[in-house]
Amino acid sequence: MSPEGTALVEARLEVAAPPVRAALRDAGVRASPTARNTVLAVDASDPGAADRVRGLAGPGRLLVLSTVPIPAGDTGWALLRAGASDVVVWAGAATAELVARRLRRWHSVDVLLDRPYVREFLVGDSPVWRAVLREAVEAARFTAAAVLITGESGTGKERLAQLIHDLDARPAKKKLVILDCSTIVPSLSGSEFFGHEKGAFTGASAPRTGAFELADGGTLFLDEVGELPVTLQAELLRVIQEGTFKRVGSNLWRKSSFRLICATNRDLAAGQAVGTFRPDFFHRISGCTLRLPSLRERLDDVIPLVEHFFKEAEKVPPRLSPAVRELLLQRAYPGNVRDLRALALRIIHRHLGGDEISLGDVPEAERPGPGVPAADTRLQGWVRDRLRRGATLADLTVGVEEEALRSALISADGDAGRAARTLGIPVPRAAGGVPAR
Repeated sequence: MSPEGTALVEARLEVAAPPVRAALRDAGVRASPTARNTVLAVDASDPGAADRVRGLAGPGRLLVLSTVPIPAGDTGWALLRAGASDVVVWAGAATAELVARRLRRWHSVDVLLDRPYVREFLVGDSPVWRAVLREAVEAARFTAAAVLITGESGTGKERLAQLIHDLDARPAKKKLVILDCSTIVPSLSGSEFFGHEKGAFTGASAPRTGAFELADGGTLFLDEVGELPVTLQAELLRVIQEGTFKRVGSNLWRKSSFRLICATNRDLAAGQAVGTFRPDFFHRISGCTLRLPSLRERLDDVIPLVEHFFKEAEKVPPRLSPAVRELLLQRAYPGNVRDLRALALRIIHRHLGGDEISLGDVPEAERPGPGVPAADTRLQGWVRDRLRRGATLADLTVGVEEEALRSALISADGDAGRAARTLGIPVPRAAGGVPAR
């Protein structure tokens, strides 16, 4: 039996065929026009199927039932790009049971996401952010897979690791052990991970428990895992695979059972290509991969985040004036949420009282310069940040092209033809999507 059991589950049913509705009902799916998640039955070979999916896509998840076998080619992927969360071919009662299990899983994840703790710990309701949280909650609660969190600095990777640990369903779960791989001294790396015995090396005046041993029964979070030397990756691989290790200076094999979460802001695929990151190590740490969006990809969350940071600093936080709200939405955040939090705290510390944050509360260094519209500061900040990181003009051009394509596809609801017309480019270029960065 699945973790969700066999309880009734509600869904919006956009299903016309009585036999299909009856089979879903027998499997425990109850029709409800107000349910969060939807089941849509379509003929996947119909050219208008993707438009029907787009018309129903919303904050909940959409399961598409194809009443005919899905044609070879791009049809299934097109339905997913249009907003479907899953696409299955109808084959009678067995499919109905599968749909019911899927809906129960989605419902369980939604219940966890709606917990006050989760909503307060990782603030945001933008679609891209909710999608990441759904994946994280599902990985935490229903799998024991190693999790790799990627994303730019300041996007909240450590907080997401904490959430995954907190929601882990293992009985008698122990603590979260955090190790920043970028701060490990190479000569002491063995001691950090494996521990050591007294006298194992000069200066080892007492035995030490390493990270693997400390994490037994809990979670080991390796932050900045992309900084690990290749030789150390090889040493860690055995522990991750077998769960056994020796302390430095000991012949005794020890066991440790832990969930592994890793995080990086590096491109590990590029690292594999140039030999700085082992492919076998990568595959072991990436049972589930979560890419955290940058703040520029979730601008709808900027104001809720600022209000949350104000609330942390003040019991009764002031409201934002329209002008300050506009500035916050247009500003660039090279440091992402960490950058936004620092700005919010600088503003609230300058505030001298009253119900509203005014322009005077914004630090002078954060105000638009003479003749510079607030809307332009975001682009300026992004360019300056990229130049500081060593980007060339070609890199900047690629970044702008990717952002333009991404924005056009979002505005066109994923329709490559409309996006291509907006940008004046060939349809195949738009249909290719935005390459992963």
